[in-house]
Amino acid sequence: MTAIGFVAAAAIGAAARELLGRLGAAWAVLLAVNALGSAGAGLLIANDVDGPWATVIGIGLLGAFTTFSAFALEVRRLGPTRGAAYAVATVVICCTVVALAAAT
Repeated sequence: MTAIGFVAAAAIGAAARELLGRLGAAWAVLLAVNALGSAGAGLLIANDVDGPWATVIGIGLLGAFTTFSAFALEVRRLGPTRGAAYAVATVVICCTVVALAAAT
């Protein structure tokens, strides 16, 4: 049952990221998506979600919603200066959001 939930959650996460990606500048939307996914991860931590639910929600849904490959492609597309600023901003914002959400 976990595998079916994982696949369904991953499909939902990937589709949501794709739909949100059509809303505006790729870097801005991806940063927002990564921050939202980080908040979700923090909430899982705060609520001690473990086992199958952690796999389905944390890895399936949130993993497909926020992908490192999309982040890496956007860093490259933005070029050296803007890409570096975007990479640093993403890491700082997302790590901060995980910590804040986990503290709730």
